[in-house]
Amino acid sequence: MTVTLDRNVEEFISTPRQLFINGQWSDAASGKTFDTPDPATGETLARVAEGDAEDVNRAVKAARKAFEEGPWSRMTPSERGRIVWKIGDLILEHVDELAQLESLDNGKPFVVAQAADVPLAADLFHYMAGWATKIEGNTIDISVPYMPGANFHSYTLREPIGVVGQIIPWNFPLLMAAWKLGPALAAGCTVVLKPAEQTPLTALRLAELIAEAGVPEGVVNVVPGFGETAGAALAAHMDVDKVAFTGSTEVGKLIVAAAGASNLKKLTLELGGKSPNIVFDDADAGAVEGAANAIFFNHGQCCVAGSRLFVHESRFDEVVDGVSEIAKSIKLGSGMDPTTQMGPLVSAEQLSRVTGFLESGRTAGATAVTGGGRFGDKGYFVEPTVLTNTTPDMKVVREEIFGPVVVAAPFSDLDEIAAVANDSEYGLGAGIWTKDIGRAHALAKKLRAGTVWINCYNVFDASLPFGGYKQSGWGREMGHEVLNNYTEVKAVTAQL
Repeated sequence: MTVTLDRNVEEFISTPRQLFINGQWSDAASGKTFDTPDPATGETLARVAEGDAEDVNRAVKAARKAFEEGPWSRMTPSERGRIVWKIGDLILEHVDELAQLESLDNGKPFVVAQAADVPLAADLFHYMAGWATKIEGNTIDISVPYMPGANFHSYTLREPIGVVGQIIPWNFPLLMAAWKLGPALAAGCTVVLKPAEQTPLTALRLAELIAEAGVPEGVVNVVPGFGETAGAALAAHMDVDKVAFTGSTEVGKLIVAAAGASNLKKLTLELGGKSPNIVFDDADAGAVEGAANAIFFNHGQCCVAGSRLFVHESRFDEVVDGVSEIAKSIKLGSGMDPTTQMGPLVSAEQLSRVTGFLESGRTAGATAVTGGGRFGDKGYFVEPTVLTNTTPDMKVVREEIFGPVVVAAPFSDLDEIAAVANDSEYGLGAGIWTKDIGRAHALAKKLRAGTVWINCYNVFDASLPFGGYKQSGWGREMGHEVLNNYTEVKAVTAQL
């Protein structure tokens, strides 16, 4: 049994998809295309134009012209907010269509995309639409010691930063596009968006909806292509004022180098994670399901996945056995099967990466309580896996796997668990499970992570800032904090 394919989806994937530049659809300058596969089968799903440096340059020129000469940055905030709101409305009008495209291209269950990814993307645009009218400066009563008796009127302006390059990942393609585009548009910026080469389809469909909402030509440009070509060209482009990137820490460092070697453009980076999830001896029974959700949601392809599970020794066997039983019960299959609970990994490359980590863990002496390998011989499926008998120096403990693999370890010393949890180069998320709310808040203050969940996990909202400490990135997504990423502050002083 599979979900009946929407007629618009059938047409969308059967027609070669082009680049979206300056409000027009066009082939890549090179004429090249690439295939995006269905990760459930490995077969070609759609063919997409392959943008490279020349196409990025065209898109940046269009965005620059739209910013300098077009109406977008000069619209009233109210007008701009209404258009951003309309994008959210159009996403909700096409929930099933977008969810099907996301499921086919990424592999995630259609029912998950329908219930979470698409509505959250719409909510982000609706939330950011309200901020368009609330980007404010302030007045400052200054004192100038070397000009006694002088009077001044000083104030600040918050202005759009300009042309923004945005590079998004493949794990939540539509939602990540929304996280990036919403605040940039609310602030009055123009954008060149490069979706991940593994999952370009919903970004291209979103471009159609953005145009339908009334966003002027050149304000949003979408250039699918590969990171080594299109992504690198966007990061290094001299006429891009800011780059926002979500992806691996390794690639984030390359983008920092490219930006520094070009024009010192502003950067925000939402990077990798190896998040600790801590279960105390007094945690209620929901901690078991919570720990499983923390790692197995979205096939473990979450930068914030609770991939390091620390359980008090008095509850260790109970929690590990419970998470393992949940792992064994998860139904793997095509995302378009409504009974599927976990789809495939996104690509053959990701399958190789995750199974390579599993082999590394076996070689180093870790024990797979359940799972531990590939599932089936078709598509890119990996068994939900629970590893024990690990040591802090193992690759499976230190490095981000980005798959449905959790390493579980017991702890006994309540005073030392913060140091153990913080023993990572990453600092994106963390979970705490305890009935002692005082202990929970005290530990939350000690954890070096951008998000800490208490007796819950994977709770996101457009109003909550999201980002990381340490090598998990720079800056924050969502909430009012994100507007700092897309605005410049100008101080104006007049002598009276």
